[in-house]
Amino acid sequence: MTARMFPVPGRHQDRVYVITGGAHGIGRACAERFAEEGARVMIADLDDRGAKVADAIGGAFHKTDMSDPDAVRALADATVASFGRIDIWHNNAFSAVFKPIHEQTLEEFDTITGVGIRGYWMGAKVAVEQMRGQGGKGVIVNTASVQSFVGEKGFSAYQATKGAVLAMTRSLAIDHAPDIRAVAIAPGLIATNAIKGIPDDVMEGVIADIPAARAAQPEEVAALAAFIASDEADYMSGTAVILDGAYLAIG
Repeated sequence: MTARMFPVPGRHQDRVYVITGGAHGIGRACAERFAEEGARVMIADLDDRGAKVADAIGGAFHKTDMSDPDAVRALADATVASFGRIDIWHNNAFSAVFKPIHEQTLEEFDTITGVGIRGYWMGAKVAVEQMRGQGGKGVIVNTASVQSFVGEKGFSAYQATKGAVLAMTRSLAIDHAPDIRAVAIAPGLIATNAIKGIPDDVMEGVIADIPAARAAQPEEVAALAAFIASDEADYMSGTAVILDGAYLAIG
């Protein structure tokens, strides 16, 4: 039984939730969870499969390149046009190429940071502008990673984005307190399509380094996101919540 089985009915009733990278994986699970809790959901993704997810949950879909500032602003405008406001903005989209820095191209670096830093910054900017204009509270959730805290081979550009996410989250929380909260989620290994291509022997070694002895399900991240964005977590801001099966605890 996964965390998906335990939504809190009405917890996000009529709130407007934007999730980037919402067509699959963590983003899809978050979209479904927030919809189950009563939110009106805008899914942003370059993958057109996000439209099917939106249809299934009664939400909306906006095809968006998060590395393009104009596209991010258009996403915010489309959300307000569809739902009238933005209450929760979740920066979750990412791009990654896993190889050593001497094998990585500048174009690959620009693509990864374009989504993971520029896109998150622009997403937060348009969200804050809209939330302030509404005159009410808001929440910004940023998907970070355990890679924000530790180094691993071949992750230099990706880890640069995830380290930046933590710094930006802290700054957002300070700049816009007390009305707008900002919280990062730092997942460890998550059972999404992104890990399906990993050979079994390699995956066995990865799992062996996780005290919980498994990958988390995307629904577990979604359950955490739904709590963080709720009134129950109103005093939580400027921090990262780690969901990693005690991976970082062993040093």
